[in-house]
Amino acid sequence: MLIDEKIYERLLKKKKELDSLRPLPKSALEKLKSQFAIELAYNSNGIEGNSLTLKETKLVIEEGITIKGKTLREHFEAINHQKAFEFLESIIKTNASITEDVIKNIHRIILTGVEDECVGRYRDVNVRILGVIKSPPRFEKIGQKMKEYEDYIKKNPEKLNVIEMAAAIHYKLVEIHPFIDGNGRASRLLMNLFLMRHGFPITIILKVERKKYYDTLKKADEGNLKPFIDFIAKNIERSLDLYLDSFKGGQGFISLAEASKDFSYSQEYLSLLARKGRIESVKLGRNWFIKKDAIERYIKTKKK
Repeated sequence: MLIDEKIYERLLKKKKELDSLRPLPKSALEKLKSQFAIELAYNSNGIEGNSLTLKETKLVIEEGITIKGKTLREHFEAINHQKAFEFLESIIKTNASITEDVIKNIHRIILTGVEDECVGRYRDVNVRILGVIKSPPRFEKIGQKMKEYEDYIKKNPEKLNVIEMAAAIHYKLVEIHPFIDGNGRASRLLMNLFLMRHGFPITIILKVERKKYYDTLKKADEGNLKPFIDFIAKNIERSLDLYLDSFKGGQGFISLAEASKDFSYSQEYLSLLARKGRIESVKLGRNWFIKKDAIERYIKTKKK
């Protein structure tokens, strides 16, 4: 198993707990999915340099408002990402396979009006990406590489579990880099398509964790996929926590500052535990949040 076993056990437990609550209230579920979709658009585009704030992204997507001082490209990126997410949902409803055509359609949607000359088309030039160890394959090999990629998703030859496979789907598309632009956004959407098909909530890689995200991708380029898998797993756990918190009710997250008042741990120590994944927590923006029962469980394990 490539994924950290403790993280994996927590994910299975939380996924089982979420499944036990199904069917989830339809109106509340749709509202939460809508919020997650906007946060996904904001963070995924932000990783690529889009300067729209979360509030501005919401206004552009939901109200069609033009934000003063922002480029037309940034507006299209927000709108297109939402359309691409809606396309994912249509794929899930029809239970269609992840094929080259699906991947090209995702790419076409996210870049329409942004780079129309290359939408849904594999690159026909060689590229070199600044700061990466491994150069993407030559453009002549893209067609074959993508056929192998589609086959890999269908067959899962390495017998990876769902979390590991989701991370592999993301990484391998970035590694091939089949398009001139939009590879990162397409790979994050494909990862979500796979996860959502397996009953997981929308998973968001936060803009504020961009450096950590790229660091783990770099390690994957070096041949060590585990840090990237664990990074993705923690983001999946964040979404599971937020879903469970929304549908269980009465068990909300509190800030580390609030938690430090009720326990004998400083805010700094709780932050360290959260960053190292030694205690269940979620990161919203730049701040960590936690539940009291998570701290209580941690204290019990320390006493053993």
